[in-house]
Amino acid sequence: MEKYAKRRASVLEELDGLRVEVDAEKKIGWLILDRPPLNIVSYMARSQISAIFEEFGRDDDVRVIVVRGADGVYTSGGDVKGFFDVPRDGMSHLAWNIGAPTRCGKPVICAMEKYAFGVGFELSLACDFRLATKETLVGLPEVTIGEIPGSGGTHRLANLIGLTRANHMIYLGERIPAPKALDWGILTDVAEDSDALTEMIGKYTKRLAASSPLALRTVKRVLNTAYDTSLEVGLELEGHAYEKLRDSHDYKEGADAFFNKRKPEYTGD
Repeated sequence: MEKYAKRRASVLEELDGLRVEVDAEKKIGWLILDRPPLNIVSYMARSQISAIFEEFGRDDDVRVIVVRGADGVYTSGGDVKGFFDVPRDGMSHLAWNIGAPTRCGKPVICAMEKYAFGVGFELSLACDFRLATKETLVGLPEVTIGEIPGSGGTHRLANLIGLTRANHMIYLGERIPAPKALDWGILTDVAEDSDALTEMIGKYTKRLAASSPLALRTVKRVLNTAYDTSLEVGLELEGHAYEKLRDSHDYKEGADAFFNKRKPEYTGD
């Protein structure tokens, strides 16, 4: 057991091109891609991203998570040169690691600037909100070097925008500008520039951090089943989740605050 514990701890011992910050006052956890100049994501970083999201999920000082790149660039994608050093069958699980934002019980915002390609774009697809500057390009260009998206991009993108548009982006390795990505339903919102993006992040995080953590966690689980269940089963899940929340402290607090015209103080219970 000690061997397993050390192995698990070693994953986060030295972050590889990543930086983590927690703003306990604003209840925000920041995961920053930080490998200048283009913030490429290494093979090791993928496991670390998964572990970081697990820890964010356990941290009571974090109610909302933001993924962003350092120095005005999100990421140009993965460390392709490093992939050739990975042993055979060592990269078939990448979608699990990069899908960590979906499994996390807290709302996750991905804020993109300049480039959002490859694994970085796939990471954004696993998040709940995708924000970008108007100059940002998004895409899955793997086919242009003889590969395919391997971190969840194929199915997540097709589920999000439909097979026709996903085919167009993936078969052609197309880079899509942010305004078009917004029109296609890929992005949640587009900001004028980096400063406006920072302001936009602040508005989203403030509203989300002020909401009931329990309600957000519950609705995230319900919504994440939308593409995997029939309408009937989905509505059944929604109904049971709704009923479960009726006995919670947060629901009673929210209702009392509404009736008495005050700000609620949610605890997540």
